[in-house]
Amino acid sequence: MKEQVEVRELKEGRYVIIDDEPCIIKSISHSKPGKHGSAKARVDAIGIFDNQKRSVVSPVTAKTYVPTVERRTGQVLSVSDNSVQLMDMGTYQTVDVPITKDDKPKLEQGKEVPYLSVMGRTKMDLR
Repeated sequence: MKEQVEVRELKEGRYVIIDDEPCIIKSISHSKPGKHGSAKARVDAIGIFDNQKRSVVSPVTAKTYVPTVERRTGQVLSVSDNSVQLMDMGTYQTVDVPITKDDKPKLEQGKEVPYLSVMGRTKMDLR
């Protein structure tokens, strides 16, 4: 799920979709309007799922998409080598979430952990 907003409404720390990938905004810089042009904004962001740096330059009046990011809590049901099975505490549905080797020691059965749900994909939100 996503909604459309103008580039001037974006802020650091919020989310934006660049190249069909949800990203978190790290910096925004605005330029003044020129003699024949409109003001431009440069948005630098990092992908939520792939950690790739992306940037886009567009007029501040241009439209862009912002993803709907849901922060949820789930209880760990089982942990395998590269994924964990969670039961959502609100809807009681089970969700398989991919994890890294660094996240595996932090997870144990029965523990409640936060996770993100963005555009039909999930990611652990361990900090």
